[in-house]
Amino acid sequence: MRRRHPLPKIWLMTDPRIPDVLASIARLPKGSGIIFRHYEWAEAPRRALFNQVKRLARRGRHVLILADTPMRALQWGADGAHNRSARVSQGMRTVAAHSAKEIALAKGIGADLIFVSPIFPTRSHLEGRTLGRIGLAKLASGQRAKTIALGGMTAQRAKSLHALKVHGWAAIDAFRT
Repeated sequence: MRRRHPLPKIWLMTDPRIPDVLASIARLPKGSGIIFRHYEWAEAPRRALFNQVKRLARRGRHVLILADTPMRALQWGADGAHNRSARVSQGMRTVAAHSAKEIALAKGIGADLIFVSPIFPTRSHLEGRTLGRIGLAKLASGQRAKTIALGGMTAQRAKSLHALKVHGWAAIDAFRT
């Protein structure tokens, strides 16, 4: 399947730390994106939650990306995969990047979106080192792939990045209920 959705500007990264991920999805604006992660879960409960998320995603006209192999994303009925495996022709491809080297890798596999992080302090990167606006600007400049700012993001912080020409933003905690 080819990418059949516009590239959302707002993304929710699911995480077991979100007490009610379904309620968080219900709060997303129509046409947002969801990266379904829950890596730590065994396959059966992960798949069961994914199916619930998929129902909500379809209702909200959201793009649903599975953080897994492109083959599994296709099997589970996701709109694409979030990982760094070799280029594939099915679905949307998103990749996380934390450095110029990882951005080059993402471009090399044909990523539709590159989630650059961490921009601001976040619970996901407790070591405290962040890119900040200047680091994001350096990493995002001159690339054809669209950039999504991730890490400590809120709607207000996303607005502050407008001049940097990033495509959008993603968060975990900003969408917690």
